[in-house]
Formats: sequence, structure tokens, C-alpha cells
Amino acid sequence: MTMAVGAQARPMLELSGIHKAFAGVKALADVGLRLFPGEVHTLMGQNGAGKSTLIKVLTGVYEPDSGRITLDGREISPASTLQAQELGISTVYQEVNLCPNLSVAENIFVGRYPRRFGRIDWKSVHEQSRRLLQQLQIEIDVTAQLSSYPLAIQQMVAISRALSVSAKVLILDEPTSSLDEAEVQQLFKVLRRLREQGMAILFVTHFLEQTYEISDRITVLRNGVREGEYPVADLSRLELVNKMVGVTAVDQRKVEAGAEALAQELSADEAGRGEVFLQARGFGRKGMLAPQDLDIRRGEVFGLCGLLGSGRTEMARLLFGAERADSGTLTIGGKELRLNVPRDAIAAGIGFCSEDRKKEGAILELSVRENIILALQARQGLFRVLPRKRQNQIASDYVKWLGIKTADLDTPIGSLSGGNQQKALLARWLATDPGMLILDEPTRGIDVRAKQEIMDFVIAMCRKGMAILFISSEIPEVLRCSDRMLVLRDRRACGQYARGELDDQSVLQVIAGEAA
Repeated sequence: MTMAVGAQARPMLELSGIHKAFAGVKALADVGLRLFPGEVHTLMGQNGAGKSTLIKVLTGVYEPDSGRITLDGREISPASTLQAQELGISTVYQEVNLCPNLSVAENIFVGRYPRRFGRIDWKSVHEQSRRLLQQLQIEIDVTAQLSSYPLAIQQMVAISRALSVSAKVLILDEPTSSLDEAEVQQLFKVLRRLREQGMAILFVTHFLEQTYEISDRITVLRNGVREGEYPVADLSRLELVNKMVGVTAVDQRKVEAGAEALAQELSADEAGRGEVFLQARGFGRKGMLAPQDLDIRRGEVFGLCGLLGSGRTEMARLLFGAERADSGTLTIGGKELRLNVPRDAIAAGIGFCSEDRKKEGAILELSVRENIILALQARQGLFRVLPRKRQNQIASDYVKWLGIKTADLDTPIGSLSGGNQQKALLARWLATDPGMLILDEPTRGIDVRAKQEIMDFVIAMCRKGMAILFISSEIPEVLRCSDRMLVLRDRRACGQYARGELDDQSVLQVIAGEAA
């Protein structure tokens, strides 16, 4: 039974007027959050909304520039995660932050073992560990190595560790991202039990269905600002998606104008025409992406649309061999293949521009030339080094074609603007002459002009026969550029549509699960 929250109830935790900026860029502006005892409160928002920054302020990783935090009526200013934990604020992160080589009991008490006569009291460690897990109705051997248990049990161990410090507030940051449905239900049973015991729980997720299954209250952040706080019963799925995305009438006019311009450029029978380059059947991975059926044709832009965490990037990584599928078949260029590593995908004619260009794309210390020829050199092998003259020619051609602004080819790519870095990474894959190019958020964090230049070039390459898998959080951009699009929700396909079948509102209805 959820504890009633009325006019007389006092929040267990309250943040008000929180501001935080980095190098002059506002990450949070006048943000507030209230967590009540006996409630599961879900924090929702798109990428860059400010969720991670708010959690880091709350747990002492960042000091807010201004604002107040009160816990159980008393103002606090945690200066570290340890201090936040000592105050009663415990966090369980998406990636289980435990030591797999230690036992379950050791993980629960590591760094604060109970002692007797100056030595660790192992009997007490094991008894207390069993008792904590029994509170969650988990019966396991606490002396066994943590790695011998599935991820769902490891999550329960992480929660037990959080509870062992007398937590008043439990923060769960994307705890279900790697769990299957049965494991999610096991976790939710635990959360309901903790809620009944009066704990205040902050649940951070991108999954709509899970939000409505477990939440009592929802706070929506958008672009570093609190859009609002709502009882879950008062907010429909479509309203929630609209508040997270913030699509406006101006966006709709841009979509319509872009679609009209593209329709004039292409004849009706050109769009989507061509042979199938990639075919997936029942293709997926447990805990990452439900089995999918997919056909991507030469000469078309195939869009993936959905909220952050819907499965877009997971699909891209599976199709590039960066993650290994455990179900289904994949046929590329008419041949059934198994992609064990990215090298297999590159050999099959697939290129991949990752959404994280700094960590998984550009090697910032290397030159523009070295970054551009990297994939081509990798495909050729270590013992077939491209001559320097050939490297310069390739890099020079793409710098010219894509309008990459750089002092010279040997300038470190890290000194270029974000848009020019992205163009260089696009050049890297175009140099390999791929049959299909996967673009995951290719226009994120770059200026409007660079966005347009990149997308114009991509569409031009597509019309010459290249298959494009296009992923973007900007729904108008996906609608404008895609010949066909697959809409994903909670890592499952929920509809495939041709150009013109959806507009900005109807695609939100599909994402929210409220389409007619």
C-alpha cells in the first residue's frame, strides 16, 4: 500500500532552485525535486535533459552553484558520495558497481566490515548479509563469488549494500537496462516491498511501460529545466512523451517544409527503391534488444525512431558487431553472416559513425589525415600500409568534398569544431566505400549549418546506391530524412512506416503506445 501524499505530508528529500553550469553552459536551471516516503518517484527526460547532473548534485559528486537540499526536514550539503551515503542517500547504478571476484557478503560490507578483537568478524558479516538479502526475499549462498550469480541477483546485492547503511533514500539509475522481463519483475517486487516499508525511491529509466508499472509520481526534465511533477495517474503516455520531447508547431512546419523540398528532389518511384542490402530475421540479444525483423535497401535512408533507451543504439551496435547477437539470422549482400566483431561488419561493407564521437569515434591526438584513413587501413591490414601519398590524396579529397575546415591534413582532429570532427568521421567510413552506413546521432552537438551540410551529403550518397541506417533523437530530422522508419519502444519494434505515414504527433502516439 503506497503511503498517502497529501497536503500534510513532508518530503523525505527536497531539492529546490538547483542551478549548475559547466564552463558557462547551463546544465540545470532552477530545478526542483521532491521525494516522499513510501513512494517510487520516476525521473524522466531525453538525453541532455539534466538527469545525470541532478543525481550527481544529489549524491555529492557535484556542488550546485545555488539552491537547497533538505533531507527529512534538515538542510544538507553532501560533499562526496560517501558523505551522501552516511546521510542516508544510497545509489545503485546502471552498471553494477561491485567486485565480481569477491563473495556476495564481501561485496555488501567491503570497506566497513564488522570487527571483533581487531579482526574481521566473518560470522557477523555472513549473518548480516543473509538477513539483508532475506528482507528482499533472496535466499542465496552469501559466501559464493558474486560473478557466479546472474545480473538480476547482482542488482539485489547492490541494493542490499545500499540498505545496509540505513538508507532513507534509494536512487536507482537505469537498474533495468540489462535485465530481461522476469528479472525486471523480480526487482519490482523488491521495490514494492521497500515502498511499503516507507522508503523514498528515485527511479531513473527510459522505459515507458516500466515507468507506468512501478511509479507513483513522475518528474520530467527537459534541457536542464524541470518541465513538471505529476502523479502518474494524471499523466498519459502521450502527454509524457510530448513533455519529454517538446515538439512544437515550429518543428512541425520545419518537417513539412523539409519533406516537401525532398519530395520535389526525388521522383516518387526513387524513394526506397533498390535491392535489399541487409536482412535481419529474429535478430536480437537478451536484455538488450527483442528479436527484430528488418530489411534495409540500397539507395534508401532507413530511420530508427524512439526515445533514448528505446533500443536504437543497441540495434546499431548489434548490426556492426560491436555487440554479439544471440538470436536470429543476418544476411548481408545476399550472404548469411555472423558478426562476431566490428572487423566482420567492415569486411561485409558496413560503416558505423558512433553517437559518442569522442570516446568511440575520433582519436583526438591523431591528425585529420590519420583519422580519415583509419578504417580503410584497418580493413587492409597491418602489413599493407597505405603509402603516405595515397593517404594524403584520400584525406585531401574528402576534406574538399565535405568542406572540412582545417589548417592542414596534419592538424590534430581534437582542435577542430564538433561539426568538422563529425565530417572527418563520416569521411573515414566513406573512404571504405561501404554498402551501408550506420549513422548514430550524426548531428548531435553541432551547429545548424554543419547539420544541414552533413545530411545533404549523406542523402546524396544514398541516392547513388548506398544504404543508410539513420538514428536521431530529433524526431523532425528522422521524419524529414527517412524513406522508411522503424519506431522502437522499450527495446521492441512497435511499427514500421513509409515516408508520409507519420507526422510529429502521430509518431509520438506510436512511441507512447497510444496510436490508433
